[in-house]
Amino acid sequence: MAQTTPATLRPASIEWPTWLLILAIHGSWLALLVAYHALPAGLGQLGLVLVATWHLSLQHELLHGHPTRSPRLNQLFGLFPISVWYPFAIYRDSHLSHHRDAQLTRPGVDPEGNYVTAEAYRQAGPAWRLQQWVLRTAVGRLLLGPLLAVWAVWVQLPKALWRRDTTHAQAWLVHLLLLALLLWLVQTVAGIAPVHYLLGIAYPALGLAMLRSFYEHRPADLPAHRIVINEAAWPWRLLYLNNNYHAVHHAHPGLAWYRIPAAFRADRAGYLQRNGGFHLTGYAGLLWHHALTPVDSPIHPGLDP
Repeated sequence: MAQTTPATLRPASIEWPTWLLILAIHGSWLALLVAYHALPAGLGQLGLVLVATWHLSLQHELLHGHPTRSPRLNQLFGLFPISVWYPFAIYRDSHLSHHRDAQLTRPGVDPEGNYVTAEAYRQAGPAWRLQQWVLRTAVGRLLLGPLLAVWAVWVQLPKALWRRDTTHAQAWLVHLLLLALLLWLVQTVAGIAPVHYLLGIAYPALGLAMLRSFYEHRPADLPAHRIVINEAAWPWRLLYLNNNYHAVHHAHPGLAWYRIPAAFRADRAGYLQRNGGFHLTGYAGLLWHHALTPVDSPIHPGLDP
């Protein structure tokens, strides 16, 4: 007898919440630019940081097949680089590779992993070793993490030009042209200097986005035990589009963001049992307890086959 798909996991015919989300993010970004100088000092900048962070969460949703069944159409909604740093196609390919759960956290294999091998650690100098420990703190993740993440992506551009590798040439060309348009718009409409948008808005937005992934994976023998459930408060859930329920997302990567909480509530005990009790109760606790204290060791312990 065929199993019936639970109602919480059934796809919606029309994803109205995601369509509204696309309008809300792009509309609020433009509204903040228009009202930038009329807002109290710092409020416009804070608003743009949050919208840029939200945009990164939207890009994650788009690459997982929302709001339409057309990857090309979904990609169009993620091309305009409000959050600046990642060409959409490059982020998409890297992130989908991350969803090979059997390889999660493995250094050099998981593209979003943040652990290092014991051998690499032994052979490295003291500055690099210190950097790895700093990145295991919340402050290090917020302040230094974006720099290293941006470097890892953007250094590929001159390398590709040197090798005459055109694999991502179109993605880079589209991204750079749209980024130039964005920086012209923010200066023309709001008087925000391009450098200020890059370093004062897009950079902290990426840091805030990276707080979500600060401790969402850990080494463990069973792949399911490597993925966290973080029962964060609703502002965090909205900002991260419920990706804090990360074990649910990995179990059902095609499940739309607004359906994830119901899927979790319907089988809370089951998810926590299957992920080995890897459970957090919010991001404030991570910031408080691990601001300057590493959450764990940067050295990957190695896993059983």
